[in-house]
Amino acid sequence: MTSNNTAHEASFRDPSGHLFYDGDILRRNILPIYFKQYKQLTESGFFDTLSRKRLLIPHKETSVSDTEIIITPEVIPFITHPYEWSFEQYKQAALLTLRIQKYALTKGFILKDASAYNVTMYEGKPIFIDTLSFDFYEEGTPWRAYKQFITHFLGPLALAKYHGTDIFKMMQTHIDGIPVKLIASLLPGKSKLSSTLYTNIHLLAKMEGKHSEDYKAETKVAKLSLKAQNTILDSLYEYIKKLSLNEATEWGDYYTKTNYDAPAFEAKKGLIKSWVAPLEAKRIIDVGGNDGTFARALDSNAHLIVTDIDANAVDQNFAKAQQNKEQNMLAFVCDVLQPVPGVGFNNTERSSLIERLQSYAPDVTMALALIHHITLSGNVPFEKSAAFFASFSKHLVIEFPKREDSWVTSLLVRKREFINHFDFYNEANFETGFKQYFTLEKKEIIQGTSRVLYLFKKI
Repeated sequence: MTSNNTAHEASFRDPSGHLFYDGDILRRNILPIYFKQYKQLTESGFFDTLSRKRLLIPHKETSVSDTEIIITPEVIPFITHPYEWSFEQYKQAALLTLRIQKYALTKGFILKDASAYNVTMYEGKPIFIDTLSFDFYEEGTPWRAYKQFITHFLGPLALAKYHGTDIFKMMQTHIDGIPVKLIASLLPGKSKLSSTLYTNIHLLAKMEGKHSEDYKAETKVAKLSLKAQNTILDSLYEYIKKLSLNEATEWGDYYTKTNYDAPAFEAKKGLIKSWVAPLEAKRIIDVGGNDGTFARALDSNAHLIVTDIDANAVDQNFAKAQQNKEQNMLAFVCDVLQPVPGVGFNNTERSSLIERLQSYAPDVTMALALIHHITLSGNVPFEKSAAFFASFSKHLVIEFPKREDSWVTSLLVRKREFINHFDFYNEANFETGFKQYFTLEKKEIIQGTSRVLYLFKKI
């Protein structure tokens, strides 16, 4: 078997090999320049150990020749990127990277790359996905990926601590890491009181400013003992481990201030479950699903994606998934009004949200307590919302709050003198807009509420 296929857009930069699609199967080829490392990593049991611990994505060797080795990684249903992570997800991804580097050093290897894009969320926790990111450790040399770790992990996390998780969106425009000098300039003066931040960010930025552009901060020290390197790694690990976020958000405790009572809440759960169960879905996404309450209520073995604009809600969902060992639950941050675009070289290195959702091809999409926000907060016409959901949905379970619903009333009041511009917000116009792309299968008022639940099927 040979890989005549074009390199996957996310891995074309790697001279050691690249991902490619063999039909619908994602494989990775390894070129002769990396044969020595791959052989040692394999024969030493390094790959097996990390894979068994679910720290590194497992793979199977597919074919071997003098010109290339082809491996087939375990399938990950949906790839998320750093700018879609909550604070705890980002934090755990950073700790995973440090753990792997620490372990690699004990076996005579290093992580040559410390990119946040080498990690994604899988089976309820972060996992390392770049099999070719390892190289031999040379005695006395510093960690070559040190600066990359600072710009991809420590810097964004430190900025989030002081400015909130919206800072992670900077990774969309800085896929090679947020520049150290920019990180330092955005951190408050009091951050210099932290020995970790002063040494690894402020001092690093100061040294960069004093040297020519080809100066590499990570090679400043010609020699660095293994003990000293482990000390640095331990210091970074302990600092990041203790990081916390004090950020109040609007929807983080949504279900404690919902506008329908307990019986109505349970009726909604039961109705949704009764509609979704017969569809025998293998993949389900709940867009704007807060902490995953209604996705869990389905009691389904399907792979579940729950997105929300609120990073705290995503953190709560992520914590529940880990606590309950829910390997089928994937939570990530998503603003429906600004879906993540394709970024990187040629705008294709990191796929857009729409592209990934289309590849994921959910059998059921849920959009509960969402359409009024899209329509009234985002000024998005119903037909535009319908087109968005139709671009990736087969079946759509969507909730429509009527004008008398308290949340709708609140949103309309905010329109002030323009409130009459939203007279179109009603059931009839909603149905007309969505019937351009879907057929209506079921419709029912949620008991005890001013909300209507719809089941649509894509035309």
